[in-house]
Amino acid sequence: MTPSIPTATYRVQLRDGLDFKALEARLGYIAGLGISHLYLSPIFTAASGSTHGYDITDPSQIDPALGGIEGFRALAHSARDHGLGIILDIVPNHTAFSTENPWLADVLRRGPSSRYAPHFDIDWQAGPLILPWLPEPFEKMLADGAFSVSDGMWRMGDLAIPLTEGTTEGELRDLHEAQHWRLAHSDLDRDGITHRRFFNVTGLIGMRVEDPRVFTDTHALILDLARQGLAQGLRVDHIDGLVDPAGYLRQLSRELPDTPIWIEKILVRDETLPADWPTAGTTGYEAARLIARMLTDVRGLTDLDANWRRVTGNDRSFHAELMQSKTDILDNELAAERRQLAEMAADACMGSTVAQPGPESLREAVTALLIAMPRYRSYVFDGQASDQDHALIAQVADQAAEGLRSDTVLRMLQDIICAPETEAQHAFVTRFQQVSGALLAKSQEDTAGFRWTRFLAANEVGAEPDEPTITADEATGFLAAASPTGMVLTSTHDTKRSEDSRMRLVAISHLPQDFDALVADAARLPCADHVTPDWQWYLLQSALAIHGAENAGDRLAQHMEKAMREAKLTSFWTNPDENAEAAAAAFGHAVIDRWQSEPPQALQRLIARAQSLSLAQLLFKMVMPGFPDIYRGTEDQFLALTDPDNRHAVDWDHLASLPQGTGFGAIKARWTRDLLHLRRQERQFLEKAGAGAQMTEGSVAITRELGGRRLTAQWVDDAATTPSGQPILSFTADDGSRATLAWVQS
Repeated sequence: MTPSIPTATYRVQLRDGLDFKALEARLGYIAGLGISHLYLSPIFTAASGSTHGYDITDPSQIDPALGGIEGFRALAHSARDHGLGIILDIVPNHTAFSTENPWLADVLRRGPSSRYAPHFDIDWQAGPLILPWLPEPFEKMLADGAFSVSDGMWRMGDLAIPLTEGTTEGELRDLHEAQHWRLAHSDLDRDGITHRRFFNVTGLIGMRVEDPRVFTDTHALILDLARQGLAQGLRVDHIDGLVDPAGYLRQLSRELPDTPIWIEKILVRDETLPADWPTAGTTGYEAARLIARMLTDVRGLTDLDANWRRVTGNDRSFHAELMQSKTDILDNELAAERRQLAEMAADACMGSTVAQPGPESLREAVTALLIAMPRYRSYVFDGQASDQDHALIAQVADQAAEGLRSDTVLRMLQDIICAPETEAQHAFVTRFQQVSGALLAKSQEDTAGFRWTRFLAANEVGAEPDEPTITADEATGFLAAASPTGMVLTSTHDTKRSEDSRMRLVAISHLPQDFDALVADAARLPCADHVTPDWQWYLLQSALAIHGAENAGDRLAQHMEKAMREAKLTSFWTNPDENAEAAAAAFGHAVIDRWQSEPPQALQRLIARAQSLSLAQLLFKMVMPGFPDIYRGTEDQFLALTDPDNRHAVDWDHLASLPQGTGFGAIKARWTRDLLHLRRQERQFLEKAGAGAQMTEGSVAITRELGGRRLTAQWVDDAATTPSGQPILSFTADDGSRATLAWVQS
């Protein structure tokens, strides 16, 4: 086992009042928990006011807003003194599409001749770089006198864009036409952009790290920090956005052979990590999915499904909802990417003896292939497709061909994807693979997941809403294949619900009639008449997930606004239905107020069940293969919905004093600390012990066994059921359900 593999990481969200100096003051508390490594959100210079750091403007500099290089050096040295390593979150796929980005500013001034032009994924053949930054059409703003020129800059309010040298005088329209860029109305980002985006975020521009010079420039500081011993590991953001993920990881591993690398990679259904990728593992979304599936009650879910369909009238499958969502996203949010792909497909097919496709047949074939892709992407690079990729692409093509009047063009594109030959074909395959991942992310996590709302515990990053449960054999197979060096997470800044909120939602599968009672009771509120049954069902789950948290009513209202816009049915970010959103907010406040003044017995039973499930989730996370990643604040009860709700600042003083307190949060904090210390004491056992799952009616367990010793983490549904062994930790909820950890002599 590599010594630098953590026993546990503590995920810290920097910014919003937490910089290096402020974090340094908390290292004693974090180390005292039993953590081995800090896991930091991006530290590189980001856009002004960034709350997350993924909108990097300069990857060659540590953000002065956090304390700069000296502040980071002091943090790293102090962390070392506390026995803590540091894992850095790096973002090779994109930087901020902003004039604050110094490399982009140079490109705006010098165009394709800029030293940094090859760094960005820009289609210069399409013309000048489109800047869709205008709130109104260019001609209207020009007529209104919104533009001016001074000091070599084109100015609009606070925005200043570099002008090409020698083009600083003359009529504004002529000056604009002389630039390497063109300002455009923001609506043009749907079909007129000329840069590769991160998903559909026009404000982030793709980086070409497959170019060795770009890799060197974007990674020089990262490599230097690791080689100096200031960072002991890397987490790579959005690996599937890169041209060649495997090649990128090999290059990074060659540069830092002794530094473990984890990747943010969503594994879909039975997908596994490519065997030739040099990584320590993923960040662990698949582990969170496993735990939730193991703890979901199969029989109760059947009742829940019947109740949901009766209340909402929804008779669609999740697959049908996902296919419709993919179509909607391609027609709207990713219309620019599809149009570009169809044009690239035309170039790829040039000179073909198979067919002479026109724009519409190419658009149809590209659309069908993208919609049929069941995973984020295939991994064809440099004309080489693995056997797995050949099989995947054949499956996709067969499904895509269903219903087409002619599949000739589609089959031609299938052959090109599997074995590209010309430069145009390679370019098409590369972009197709990048877009397919963006499409699945936007359509499943950010659209269908807010439309098909039967059981929100399964509508999670890396999870499948139509596969919410698992058998013992399947769970054992997962555990047997799990890497001992991979992360195990239950909450992150990206999860749709925090870990304790998710367990409250899992609890409704255990007690579906109690949840149905809450739905029926809320439907009798006068303001419920203005909210559709679908959204009532969604809101009641969200209210349960956050009930008891500070400012729950306001936070629920803000979440409902986001959820309705992400669903993209009647309300949209670009065209919100303010009346529907206001009605949902009023309904949410009414539900929370009612529960606070007179907590229904059904609510109390669900929360009691959720407490034992949350502690069982914690046990499973701590004992299963891999190492646990603790999202800051989740050692306490942590109730939160989709970001930015889950990025609220935490009260560090409260966390430090919590183990001495009373209540569920204090119990969870003590268990977290005790389990982290157990992991250190039993590191060799947990690295080598076999793992298995046992699931019977009313009992779920994960066991680890080695050399006659067996450690069992177990959840049972009532106190009358006898857990295995002599418990080290045991919690019995008010409803009699119990979570225990015990050594059992085998």
